[in-house]
Amino acid sequence: MCQLTALGRLNSCWGVVEHGRILGKLPGQMVATSQGVPLLVRRPALDEFVLLMKRGPTISYPKDINAMLLMMDIHPGDTVLESGSGSGAMSLFLSRAVGPQGRVISYEIRKDHHAVAKKNYRLWRDAWVIGHVEEWPDNVDFIKQDILTAAEDMKSITFDAVALDMLCPQAALPIVYPNLKQGGVCAVYLANITQVIELLEGIRRSKLPLLCERIVELTQREWLIQPARQDSRLAPRVEAQQNIDEEPQQDEEYLVQEQAVFGGSEGDESLSEHVAALGSVPYIARPYPWQVGHTAFLIKLRKFNPVHPDTVPDDSW
Repeated sequence: MCQLTALGRLNSCWGVVEHGRILGKLPGQMVATSQGVPLLVRRPALDEFVLLMKRGPTISYPKDINAMLLMMDIHPGDTVLESGSGSGAMSLFLSRAVGPQGRVISYEIRKDHHAVAKKNYRLWRDAWVIGHVEEWPDNVDFIKQDILTAAEDMKSITFDAVALDMLCPQAALPIVYPNLKQGGVCAVYLANITQVIELLEGIRRSKLPLLCERIVELTQREWLIQPARQDSRLAPRVEAQQNIDEEPQQDEEYLVQEQAVFGGSEGDESLSEHVAALGSVPYIARPYPWQVGHTAFLIKLRKFNPVHPDTVPDDSW
């Protein structure tokens, strides 16, 4: 991913591409490098942008962010609190989820992280204008402040959901939960299981009216599926060979199964003819050796009413 400039150039192991050959063209076109290698030019999607953008702290991965958005059940027009702006990845996804009528309030205690988050948000909005009619909503308020000291500032705000990505979220929960709407969800992003235990113990000791509904760990497994090659050419399909030392075995049950799968009967095409119809090129299908495994634990906390009206004690107790 690069930002195009009039005099810029893209250098890679496949050759060089001058930015001037790309500027002004619509995305989705092929451009050949100086070595004749074709490259597809397109604009990055949001999940690609947050993975490739310049960052300060480690970002929340898109697979985790999307799961947190589902946990919080965010709708357009919602008001969401975020604590831990980081590099701005979660802020961008929240901005899209709440839409132009919604609002995201993002707190960050560190000055450098606060600056990076604001810069990445601005870069994405500027790039979005180039390829879209409608502007990206300017609906995120980045605030450089410790969330633990923000109780007074949030007194008049009711949040539809809360997203916490910080080292000690149990310290922030007593500050933020009074402003979370009844039945609203607080989604917490934590790196290791020890932090999860400390979070739950903090809720228990503080007797906060927050119910832990789910604790999730997500993994992502990507696959490679492509035609097999041999000596830089497409490899031919090799028919399975039967061991000549064994007697051919094909009982009646097998014939019935073959006819059931392929609609076969006497005079119909054989199994090998059906296989040949699929093509003469074999395919490779296997997972990539590198995988996106554990990145975080996601905790779904829901605010509840601790006292049911039918169970309120009277003065006789």
